[in-house]
Amino acid sequence: MSGILQPPSFFIGWDVGGWNCDKNDRSRDAIVILDANRDIVGRPWRGNLRTTINEAENTCDWLESLFLLCETNLPAEHKRTIMAIDAPLGFSEAFTQLVIRLECEALIGQSDTNPYLFRHTEQFLFDHGLRPLSAIKDMIGSQATKGMHVLARFAPQVAQCGAWTDGDILTAIEAYPSACKDSALFQELLKRYLLAERIEPPMRQWSGGIDHQDKLDALTCALIAYAFTFQPDTLAHPAEPIPITEGWIWAPKDALRLRLVEKEVLHG
Repeated sequence: MSGILQPPSFFIGWDVGGWNCDKNDRSRDAIVILDANRDIVGRPWRGNLRTTINEAENTCDWLESLFLLCETNLPAEHKRTIMAIDAPLGFSEAFTQLVIRLECEALIGQSDTNPYLFRHTEQFLFDHGLRPLSAIKDMIGSQATKGMHVLARFAPQVAQCGAWTDGDILTAIEAYPSACKDSALFQELLKRYLLAERIEPPMRQWSGGIDHQDKLDALTCALIAYAFTFQPDTLAHPAEPIPITEGWIWAPKDALRLRLVEKEVLHG
């Protein structure tokens, strides 16, 4: 199960807002918790996690605080959790070397192959028709540092490429909910939370307190965490060794294939 010794009891999806997203109506932190049956635990939450992060003294405090925000409690006997985070959890090796040592790459080409702007995992997604954002150029540096700060505090050990842990109750991975829009598997998984479909906007209504796109993204992240644990073959894994420090974006394989077909039709 992707390096996890025991299956987690809970799957948390975190759609990350900026450090100071309190007054940002469009984008804030959102948390959705699923149990082992993929049922929503408590109520999805949306706001700014900055204070929660600052006040947590350890990993257990952090998880307990998230459960409380979602109007429920973390059971004392079942604390093992996996969290999927929608934010870049690393910077490229080329960018790091440029900043630390002023060592530069020989040639810089198009944007999607620029090693300063995009990690190996993002270039992989570009090669398969997706359009991931850059922590450097797309104004998500605040979200990236927020997610990495949480890793440093609560899950600082590298379990494998693209997975971090505290060595006990928490494993964290990087998710890409936008890719799931083209995944038949994840669209099928999301149907159980769908209350109604409409012809006029809003196109869909969701149950369980999913009343904002941020919460829907967090729910999708939680499903990615579930797939990472119980259906790892449905997600794209690194095809070759990549720098551990860069991390890896866990995206559904069938979304990559769908995009490739689309790309071949358009440009074949």
